[in-house]
Amino acid sequence: MKIKHIERATFIDYPGKIACTIFLFGCSFRCGFCYNPSLVIREDATDIQENEIFDFLKSREEIIEAICFTGGEPLLSIDIKFLEKIKSLDLKIKIDTNGSFPEKLQELIDKKLVDYAAMDIKSAKKDYEKTIGISFPIEKIEKSIKIISQLPEYEFRTTILPSIHTKENFKEMMEWIKSITNNKIQIFSLQGFKNHGEFVDDKYKQEPNTQETYMQELKEIAEDYCDKVNIKY
Repeated sequence: MKIKHIERATFIDYPGKIACTIFLFGCSFRCGFCYNPSLVIREDATDIQENEIFDFLKSREEIIEAICFTGGEPLLSIDIKFLEKIKSLDLKIKIDTNGSFPEKLQELIDKKLVDYAAMDIKSAKKDYEKTIGISFPIEKIEKSIKIISQLPEYEFRTTILPSIHTKENFKEMMEWIKSITNNKIQIFSLQGFKNHGEFVDDKYKQEPNTQETYMQELKEIAEDYCDKVNIKY
């Protein structure tokens, strides 16, 4: 487990909680528009040691309520004993995942080591492999969607690029999720693509920021499938 960065205080990563976010290196996908290449294909930062994390948490024990694990793909390398230590501090745990490790996800849930999960759903089913940049068994994605939809607290989310997520593609994606969950989605977050200038695939350096008007149009589609729809930038 390679810890590359820690955001020491966040009010948005875990809804309703003051949290810190731990960034782990490594990812099972190669989404070209990913703006964290240093966590996916190139190790820039030195590792943060586990004892540093726990020293920090001890110093903020009256403030921090939850820990968020993100990446990259945290389930690629996340350590169960580390999570158990987090839980022993009476902290909530949130996992951000791309859904590529449903068995690991279920194991953590069964061990009561996940309180909240957020899954990035990349595109409609027929376009999935093209979007994630690799060949991958789609049934694993579907299994993760099902597992997460049964949690008390969860959300699905998609980074929106008009070049990928046409209205037709987006509606197909929502229909696909509905066919798996058989229920309305608890929370769905639309994340607007922002061109920060550094991506896994350099071609996205030419991609414009997603416009708010387009996000609003997709939100109207999503509202038919969800209890709550957020727009994030």
